[in-house]
Amino acid sequence: MAKERLPWSGLLALAMAGFICILTESLPAGLLPQIAKDLEIREGLAGQLVTLYAVGSLLAAIPLTTATRGWRRRPLLLLCIFGFLIFNTITAVSSVYVLTLIARFMAGVSAGVLWGMTAGYARRMVSSSLKGKAMAVAMVGTPLALSLGVPLGTFLGNYAGWRLIFGTVSLLTVALVFWVLWKVPDYKGEPARHQLGLHRIFVMPGIRSILFVVLAWVLAHNILYTYISPYLGETVLSERVDLVLLIFGLTSVIGIWIIGLLIDRYMRLLILISLVIFALASMAMGVFIHQPTVIIMGVVAWGLTFGGAATLLQTAIAQAGGKSADIAQSMLVTAWNLGIGGGGVVGAVLLDRVGARSLPISLILLIVMALIVAWSARKHGFPKTG
Repeated sequence: MAKERLPWSGLLALAMAGFICILTESLPAGLLPQIAKDLEIREGLAGQLVTLYAVGSLLAAIPLTTATRGWRRRPLLLLCIFGFLIFNTITAVSSVYVLTLIARFMAGVSAGVLWGMTAGYARRMVSSSLKGKAMAVAMVGTPLALSLGVPLGTFLGNYAGWRLIFGTVSLLTVALVFWVLWKVPDYKGEPARHQLGLHRIFVMPGIRSILFVVLAWVLAHNILYTYISPYLGETVLSERVDLVLLIFGLTSVIGIWIIGLLIDRYMRLLILISLVIFALASMAMGVFIHQPTVIIMGVVAWGLTFGGAATLLQTAIAQAGGKSADIAQSMLVTAWNLGIGGGGVVGAVLLDRVGARSLPISLILLIVMALIVAWSARKHGFPKTG
């Protein structure tokens, strides 16, 4: 029997959708001065373009994924992609701050639905033995956007203008529409007779354990990632924040590649190892703050372990969710966004209370809690797969 091959074109189209999603979310953060000047507002108000996107995604993920779970998959995917096209175009041409905020909120709504369905879509495109690898391919757009797309967009935006960058993202989205129509297969939605209520899905074995690990892991990551500049400001790498973030981004891409190779056999082991290494890296970055080599090694370990986190956690919750995987994924998206938002808030408190140099060590409690829950969920949530 011929060895089954991954449907690379279709999976990479999903990865491209994720790439555009992360670009849309993150680009304003690197272009705040230009946006603020152009819209004649303060940078703090310009920063709300990021906030409204996150709020839209957070509020939409569960209710809209639930409402559309009976829809055919490709038309829903295309609707989300058209959402990015329309609302990024409005962002690119709007000179009215309120209209821009509305466009950002609606782009976030599109993202919430997209992330709720991507994992299940990728898994339906392959047989059981390749589901983990398919997930890794479909998720590769996220680290690529963070490590390459956002820095490049920020760099070009400084010269060509931020509106042109958003317009370029819209053009990429047009190309993606045709790519999806050409290479991504369509599937039926979830039959009404199989649709469980939210509460019944939430209490399914393993779901709550996975969601706790998601929240703790992403919260710990975002505390450090959001405030990496103040932390590095306490070190000899204070002028090399760009280099440190580039190293993190590149190692994240390597991390997702490694996860893709091993996840179908060693998902549980990979999650446990990733959390242990993240804890050790955080400790090293906190203790050896005056050793740039140790800090760089810590960032490398951090990137390698977090790069595949989304694939690992989405695979776990898809398995636990079974036929209700898309709704379970929407719960993961909500927990993930809470972790992102909480990272900014909790990190700010820690920055004020314990100082920037203590941020890495402050994460260890969160990581250890996630590790204990993941270790305990050996039967449901994070079972042994190989």
